[in-house]
Amino acid sequence: MNAPASPPASSADTLRTALAGLLDGLPPKSATQAVERLIANYRGRTPTHAPVLRDRSDVVAYAAYRMPATFEAVCSALEAFAAAVPGWVPGGHVDVGGGTGAATWAVNATWEGARPVTVLDWAEPALALGREIAAANPELKTVEWQRSRIGSALTIESTDLVTVSYVLGELTTADRAAVVEAAATAAQTVVIIEPGTPDGYARVIEARDRLIAAGFHIAAPCPHSAACPIVPGEDWCHFSARVSRSSLHRQVKGGSLPYEDEKFSYVAATRVPPAPAPHRIVRKPQIRKGQVLLDLCEPEPALARTTVTKRHGLLYRAARDAEWGDAWPPAVGDDDQVS
Repeated sequence: MNAPASPPASSADTLRTALAGLLDGLPPKSATQAVERLIANYRGRTPTHAPVLRDRSDVVAYAAYRMPATFEAVCSALEAFAAAVPGWVPGGHVDVGGGTGAATWAVNATWEGARPVTVLDWAEPALALGREIAAANPELKTVEWQRSRIGSALTIESTDLVTVSYVLGELTTADRAAVVEAAATAAQTVVIIEPGTPDGYARVIEARDRLIAAGFHIAAPCPHSAACPIVPGEDWCHFSARVSRSSLHRQVKGGSLPYEDEKFSYVAATRVPPAPAPHRIVRKPQIRKGQVLLDLCEPEPALARTTVTKRHGLLYRAARDAEWGDAWPPAVGDDDQVS
C-alpha cells in the first residue's frame, strides 16, 4: 500500500525553507553589520537617493532578517482586505519597491495560483536574489523582476493589484506622492504597508488621503472612508503580526523567545465597492475577570471602548478569542449584542 501523499507546503513554509540556507558562507559579523544599517533605513528616518540594498551581503542579510516579517505583515493586511471583498481575486499584481519579493509571496499565499506579476525595484542585487528565492515556488517562477527607479519617474502598467510595502519611508515627500499617484492610476486595488511607528502611520495616512481623493474606497483596516479619527501627534494606528525568529534574529537581537511581533501600519483601498469591517479592533484586547475590553474604530468615524461580558454568551467567548486587528463583531447569533 502506498503511503498517503504529504500535503503541499504552504507559501510560508516554502519561503522559510528557501531562506534557511541563505546565510551559509556569510560571515556573522558582516550579516550583523548589514542588518543594523538596514534597520535604520527600514524605520524610515532618512530618505535616500541610493538603493538601500547595495550588494549580495546586504540583500542576504535583509532577506533572512526582514523578509519573514514583511511577509507576515503583508499577509495580515491582505487577509483583512480579502475579507472586505469576498470573491475578488487579482488577475495581475505589481509589487512596487518589492526588493526580494516578500509581498509577492504574501499575495500568492492569499490568492493561490499563477498570475502575471512584476516586481519593480532599483536594487539589482535584491531582484536577483528575489528571482533565486522565487524559484522554490512553482507559482512564482514566471514573475518578472524589473529594475526601476522608485520615485517621480515611476510608471506602472495597468493591473488589478499594486502593493507598496516598506518603501515610502525611503522616499522624499514628492516621490512618495508620485508613487501613490502612479499606483492609483494603474490599479484597481492598492495596498500600502509601512512600519508601525508614528512616522510610518503618518505616511500611510498621507497615502490614504491621496487614494480617497483618487476615487478609491477604503476596504481595510478602517470601517469607513472618512477622515481618520485619531488626533495627529496623540496616537497612531498600527497592528501586529507574529513572526518566527530566524537564527539571524536571535544573533542580532539576542533573547530566547522563538518569535517576535512585527508592528505595522497599512491601508488597503479599492475601486471595487467593499464591505469593510463593522468595527476594527485597534488595540490588544484586555481580558479581565468576566469581561473583555475592546478598543474599536467605528464607522461614524470615531474611536470607542466596548465592554463584552459573560452575559453576552457566544459574543463573550468570541471576544476572549479576538485579536488585535480583527473585525468586530464576528458573525454570531442575533441575540448576542455588544453593550
